[in-house]
Parts: sequence; C-alpha cells; structure tokens
Amino acid sequence: MSHKKIYFAGAGGIGMAALERYFLAKGCRVAGYDRTPTDLTRALQDEGVEITFDESVEAIPADFKGCPEEVLVVYTPALPDMHPGLSYFRENGYEVVKRAAVLGNITRDTKGLCFAGTHGKTTTSSMAAHILNTCKVGCNAFLGGILRNYNSNLLLSATSPYSVIEADEYDRSFHHLRPYIAVITATDPDHLDIYGTEEAYLESFAHFTELIKPGGMLVVHEDLKLKPRVPEGVKIYTYSRDKGDFHAENIRRGNGEITFDIVTPSETVRDITLGVPVEINIENAIAAFAACYLTGDIEIDAARDAIASFMGPKRRFEFWLKEPGAEGRAIIDDYAHHPDELRASIMSVKSLYPGRRLTVAFQPHLYSRTRDFAPEFAASLSLADEVILLDIYPAREEPIPGVTSEIIFNDIKCKDKVMIDKQHLTETIKNRNFEILLTVGAGDICNYLPEIVKNVNLR
Repeated sequence: MSHKKIYFAGAGGIGMAALERYFLAKGCRVAGYDRTPTDLTRALQDEGVEITFDESVEAIPADFKGCPEEVLVVYTPALPDMHPGLSYFRENGYEVVKRAAVLGNITRDTKGLCFAGTHGKTTTSSMAAHILNTCKVGCNAFLGGILRNYNSNLLLSATSPYSVIEADEYDRSFHHLRPYIAVITATDPDHLDIYGTEEAYLESFAHFTELIKPGGMLVVHEDLKLKPRVPEGVKIYTYSRDKGDFHAENIRRGNGEITFDIVTPSETVRDITLGVPVEINIENAIAAFAACYLTGDIEIDAARDAIASFMGPKRRFEFWLKEPGAEGRAIIDDYAHHPDELRASIMSVKSLYPGRRLTVAFQPHLYSRTRDFAPEFAASLSLADEVILLDIYPAREEPIPGVTSEIIFNDIKCKDKVMIDKQHLTETIKNRNFEILLTVGAGDICNYLPEIVKNVNLR
C-alpha cells in the first residue's frame, strides 16, 4: 500500500488502533473518526493520530478531502454503512477497505501466524507474539488486546518475516487473510446475527482453512465440529490439554502456580510454568507454543521463559485487587462475553479460590447474543454464589423488542441474585461484603473498576 495518508472510520477500536500505530511507524499521516473519547483514543491522539468525534463531513481534515489518490480509508464493520464520512469517501472515488483487508495484505507479504476461534484468540496470539519477541525472532503483531508486557497491542520488527494476527470471524473478516500458520481454538457458535446458523458459522471457518498458503500448517483444537478443507500440501496438527499432536502432561498445581510439560510430535518440553496461572491458559499456552514451535525458529529455553513471563492482555483475567492471606479479598476482571467463555472464567476463579464465596457481576454484550444464548448464560452464571446482572451493552445494535437482561435473570439458579442498571454497580458492590469478585463482559463494565477498588480500600 503506497498511500501516505490513512483515514480510520472507527478509529477507537482496539484492532484499528494497532493499524493506526503501524502506519504512524511507517511515517504516514493518520486521522480518523470515532463516536466517543476513551482512554485509548486519548493515547492515540498523544501519539499523533488526529481523531474527531464529529461524524459530519466537515470534521474530516481538509487535506484528506479532494485527493482520493492520496488517501486510503479503513473502516470497521461496526460502523453503520450510512455514516456520513464513509458515504463521502465512497461517493468521491476513495479506496475504502475493511480493516481485515489491510491485515490481509500484510499476511500476503509475510509469514502470518493467524489465530482464529470463538474464544481464546486474543490470549493465544498475544502469547505467540511474546514468545517470538522473547526468542529474538521478532514479529509484527496486531493484537486484539493491550498486552501488559508491552502496554500496547502492536509489536514491530523491521527484520522478522513473521506477522501475528488475531483472525476475527465477525462479518467473515478473516477471509481476507492468507495464513502461513493458522490456529483455530474453538468453533462454538457466535455472531448468529451475521451467520444465522451454526452450519454457516462452521462453513466460514472451513473456508478460512482453505486460505492457508502452500506449504503452511493448521493447528486445530481436538474434537471441534469443524471439518478443515486445507489446500494440498498443508499439514494439520491437533492440540488440546490432554490429547493431540501437542498436549500437556504431568500438570502440577500449587503455591499459586501451574506447571506442566508440553508433548510435541518430536519431543517433550518440560516444566512450562504459566505467567497467568488459570486453567484455560494451559490450552492457550499449548496453542501459542505449537504455532511458534512449527516455525522452526524458536529456542526452547527462551520460549519457556516467555510463557513464564507472559502477563496477558488487559481485561483477560486481570487482577485489580489481590489481598494477601487465606481470607484476602480479590477482584478479577475478564472480557468473557460468550456463555462458554463465561463458564470457563467462573470455573477458573473457583479453582483458584476453592471454598470462597464468588460474586459475579456480568454485563451482557449485544441484544442478538443475549437473545440467542440466554439459557446458556443463565446456566453459566448459576455456577456463582452471587450474581449481579447488568443491563445489556448494545455496542453496534439497536434494541430488539422483548430482549433484556431479564431473559437471563429469570433462569439463574443461585438464590442471591440482583438485576441493576450499570450506573448502580459501584454502589451495589459497596454495600456487599464480597469475598471474591469477578467482573465480566465485553462492554464498559471495566470503567467502574477504579471506583470499586477505591471503595474497597476505604473500608
């Protein structure tokens, strides 16, 4: 891409932010629009991105107008098609592409390690990027979360042949990619507002496997319903915690640590210790390690050190409070927004704190997802001792008649449950004597955590 001016429609998204930083590093002029200011947009502005929060055409920087040959416009599918700025660019002959198309061009020019799946892709892609970086192989990594090791969702290398990309199945965006190594972590149905049926969702993943480059590889979780359709010459490897070409054995838990060995097709790598010691990260580490191992370029000792030093992305099982002692309280935040992710998050906390009372504050994300999975959300939340259920975070959607948090709430089995507006979350928690608090959701529930922690520390 030869453009020197890049305009981002939906500039405040975490995935868009990585590309904005990438083009800034390439010396491009970068501008864009988003709906509201956030900590991320403020950080991007400080770094040199010119962001406006006015959707009118008049708010587009003057030197981005009237020069379609100079400007590439990148947009997110979360933005409405009738957005005035997008309409202006389309009507005036600008090249307007999805974020995924830009990532696709990057994978064509590099050896792309592309991580797809209903859940786990942010953690596994971030861990793989950290492994390559720690092993001095390096990569250009475009991640779906702010990696705490680097306080960024972008890693850059001027010399590495590898790119690490979170392959998003929403709106079939990952069909733009050309992986060298593709990883598929899970195919539990999601985004049914886009796909309609589980069969269509699985078909989309099957097509993704067709896009792997000749001589490439697929690393896929055991026991998925997915039937891969890889090109001739592409090797398939399986993984899971307990079986597959890559799996764990000799798992040890104690003193707040999880340590295990990774069995590969050719050797056993011993004493892998998780930097973020939760059960689901055993599989995440196996998937990330497998992808990096198959490049043939990593050193085992450095990879072991990388997994141990991996701090995880923000909002992925992130501790906000961790008091010492057997009776110490804890506050953990997690991005889970699918019923299976929610169940895994709750079970991870329960295994870390056996016998302690667990309070879960959950913010459903999207009306359509709430409608499609209400019973499954209720079943997962029923594993908690106490539930605080918030109103639905709409994100890109308009309300759906009859769809509220109540359709989840009514089926939650635990006796201690309450349904509130998010504005009352801080006060509700302040008035409860919780032991372990887990806040969960992909919306803005995390914005309330500083005040929640402040109130706890004032007691």
